[in-house]
Amino acid sequence: MESKKKHNIQYDRMIQTPVPRLIIRLAIPTVLSMMVTNLYNVVDTAFVGRLGTSASGAVGIVFGFMSILQAIGFTFGQGSGSIISRRLGDKDSENASVIASTGFCLSFITAIVASVICYLFLDRIIMFLGSTETIAPYARTYILFILATAPFMVSSFTINNVLRYEGRAMLGMIGLLSGAVINILGDMIFMFGMGMGIAGAGLSTALSQVISFTILLVPFYKGQTQCRLSISNVKFNAADIWDIIATGCPSLLRQGLGSVTTIILNTEAVVYGDAAVAGMSIVSRLFFFLFSIAIGVGQGFQPVCGFSYGAKRYDRLKQGFKFTVMLSEVLMIVLGAILYIKAPYFVKLLRDDPEVVEVAVRALRLQCIAVLFLPLAMNTEMLMQCTGQKLAASLLSMMRNGLIFIPVLLILARIRGISGIQEAQPLAYVIGFFPGATAAYMFFGKLNNSDERDKTRESD
Repeated sequence: MESKKKHNIQYDRMIQTPVPRLIIRLAIPTVLSMMVTNLYNVVDTAFVGRLGTSASGAVGIVFGFMSILQAIGFTFGQGSGSIISRRLGDKDSENASVIASTGFCLSFITAIVASVICYLFLDRIIMFLGSTETIAPYARTYILFILATAPFMVSSFTINNVLRYEGRAMLGMIGLLSGAVINILGDMIFMFGMGMGIAGAGLSTALSQVISFTILLVPFYKGQTQCRLSISNVKFNAADIWDIIATGCPSLLRQGLGSVTTIILNTEAVVYGDAAVAGMSIVSRLFFFLFSIAIGVGQGFQPVCGFSYGAKRYDRLKQGFKFTVMLSEVLMIVLGAILYIKAPYFVKLLRDDPEVVEVAVRALRLQCIAVLFLPLAMNTEMLMQCTGQKLAASLLSMMRNGLIFIPVLLILARIRGISGIQEAQPLAYVIGFFPGATAAYMFFGKLNNSDERDKTRESD
């Protein structure tokens, strides 16, 4: 009885709280989680950078590999989470628990299989990721620790997304923040206190993932969530598995193509030496710190979008989308300007090598300008995914994260060399704005027509 009362309170909060206040309340924990997690990534890059340029380049290689694992976790997390939020909006908590348990189990099993396969072909994978002969030994040492704990890392992303889509972003934040803080402390202890070097960075990351995973599970077993994770709720039927994977496919494409573009970027940059690989790796870390804030705001919108769509509160959905895009734009303008002005300072914090700084600063500043085109395109992808528009969401993810960037990168790299590599991502952001704007216009036009038909039926 007490549990049902809590669930009703949570449902009312998601449906009745003023939309701007609700989105901000849900976005703050997510933004903080992503900022601290990315702060760890930046700190980790700075720590490893002390070991040399080749070690710093290895971080970029490992970052691309971890993005692949993250893609698996987000596929099952966003896929199950999107369905969960719509089920909870429709007051179907029993089916939501089945989807949550099945998605979690699928992510854990998939990560085990992926780890074994990657271990068997590790040396080839490291070179495929864009490593050089001098970077490879550092990358191999680091990746071995990541493989050992990949199931915990992948399923942590899944659990965190389930919590977010329930509107329990604060609980997810606690798990992720704990892992990030432990990771930073572990770097200091293992890398420098115990003199383990790059192996210390890998061990620290591995331990933090296991601890974060454990903390994220706690709310489900303390009755703090509407969904229950249990073996009895796991249903490996084709319909549920297909629904989870198809709904999560945009996340797989988004993260997976992001990893592919990182690999291609490293492969193109490696022609210009370790400094170019390290420089573009640093840009990825610094820019993602900025980009993660926009993602965090968008993720605050996701549960509101899913609940509102499931409850047929289209007015809240429209209001939430407009507010999220506007808030993201304001934040990007302010923070992008700071990062643009202080670009040399931030790059030197991570690697004070003149060649690295020269490559990184120009690329970073160009991305800071182009970031203004990101919020609408990014939030349109989230809108499509949360409302079950699987094909549209997948196509938008493919265009923004691969189908546009990859050919732009390959063409510009051939025409303009290292300058083209620096310019490719910003140009891809600008081009990707237009499909997103078109998709949003068409979706809300169709939604308005559907809303009008529903009102006509009610009046009849």
